[in-house]
Amino acid sequence: MRMASCRRIACLALWAVSVLASGMSIAQTTVRVGITNVSTDVGFFIADKKGYFRDEGLNVVFTEFNSAAKMIAPLGTGQLDVGGGTVSAGLYNAVARKIDIKVVADKGSIKPGYGFSSLLVRKDLVDSGRYKSYADLKGMKIAIGAPGTGTASALNEALKRGGLRYGDVEVVDMGFPQHATAFANKAIDASITNEPTTTRAVKSGAAVRVAGNDAFYPDQQTAVVIYSGVFMKRDPQAARKFLRAYIRAVRDYNDALKDGRLAGPNAEQVVAILTEYTPIKDAAIYRAITPSACNPDGHVNVESLKKDLGFFREQGLIEGSVTTEQIVDNSIAEAVVRELGPYKHR
Repeated sequence: MRMASCRRIACLALWAVSVLASGMSIAQTTVRVGITNVSTDVGFFIADKKGYFRDEGLNVVFTEFNSAAKMIAPLGTGQLDVGGGTVSAGLYNAVARKIDIKVVADKGSIKPGYGFSSLLVRKDLVDSGRYKSYADLKGMKIAIGAPGTGTASALNEALKRGGLRYGDVEVVDMGFPQHATAFANKAIDASITNEPTTTRAVKSGAAVRVAGNDAFYPDQQTAVVIYSGVFMKRDPQAARKFLRAYIRAVRDYNDALKDGRLAGPNAEQVVAILTEYTPIKDAAIYRAITPSACNPDGHVNVESLKKDLGFFREQGLIEGSVTTEQIVDNSIAEAVVRELGPYKHR
């Protein structure tokens, strides 16, 4: 009897080993994630590539969107569990309309030396002396990514440095990749542009990077991880597991940062992941850009979001009396950090 029992245990052990060896997967929870497929999605990409999601028993499925604004409706209905993008006027208005979504972690922010969003001015205007300081932006045609977004608020902060108001310039809305072409065609005078378009525009000789956003809007919260309220209520364990895997990945990303570049100990690994997951396949571009910062503990900068909300409200873009506190929930990230311990840079 004892021998038969031992044989059964031995057989079960051998079966378990064979399952692991054959790569058979145990049932996993599927998490549907909306991405814009840009460099600030790097935390998602690292967690996927390095198996951090799999370690948590999660099967993550990425869906690409043109902008975070288009994620709001599926996040509200629970068709999408997680999204990543900017905190815009549209997100606040969605919450004001009782759409249940929450900002739960940093996905991209501005820190000293990491102004991945920058003020560019057309090179001929700099060479001629037409542009010398922020005050010289007056009357210029300036491109941003979209109205009611962080780039619009960043432009407002740059203008304030020159004693100007938002109405003192002509604002043009266009996708960041179009900025480089617009500079070359002299269709715009200046812009607030994100990487990698910043590096491309400067390398082409059409524009000059006169200041990173870290010079005129330090600590701006530019991109965030957004949870569907349906997801948080339906499967709080999966919501916590996802963020744990994500924060592990963001810490790997922080280890790759050094002196305002992807030049840390594991930078080449991160560059390889970015070239695999994003449309930009030239690793040299990622080595040359000014990367975004991302809080290794996931914390969202609420004060920055409040500043942006105030600007959106001044522009008449906000419906109702929605507040920043209504959209931010740092509690899941805080719980995860208590489990993981404080971040230590390598």
